[in-house]
Formats: sequence, structure tokens, C-alpha cells
Amino acid sequence: MNLLERITINPEQCGGRPCIRVTDILDLYAAGLSPEQILEELPDLEPDDLKAALQYASMRLNHPTIAA
Repeated sequence: MNLLERITINPEQCGGRPCIRVTDILDLYAAGLSPEQILEELPDLEPDDLKAALQYASMRLNHPTIAA
């Protein structure tokens, strides 16, 4: 399964942000939490959700858009 298939974007969920809580996961990593601690904090997620969030963030950073 492609990890990015775990991420959905729906205007009715997460305020239209990418879901599986990408931003929340990244914020927790940035705060120094381990993957195990993040899964304790967000028990509805699975380890592959954490990998998907990191892959999504990496792709977004590796392919920036140029502002005119």
C-alpha cells in the first residue's frame, strides 16, 4: 500500500488540511516526542500513519512552488 493513500484532503475534515493529522504529527515530532509517544498521544493512529506524514512533508518540501 502506498503510504500517501493514508492521507486524505477533504474540506469537511481537519479544516481542509491534509488528514491523518499531518500537522499534529509533525508538531509532536518537533516537540521531541518519539514515534511511540506520538502513538500514545494519538491512539487512533498506526505506525504507518507516522511514516505517511513524514513522507508527505518531505514531498512538499522537495517540490516547492515559486511565488510570482
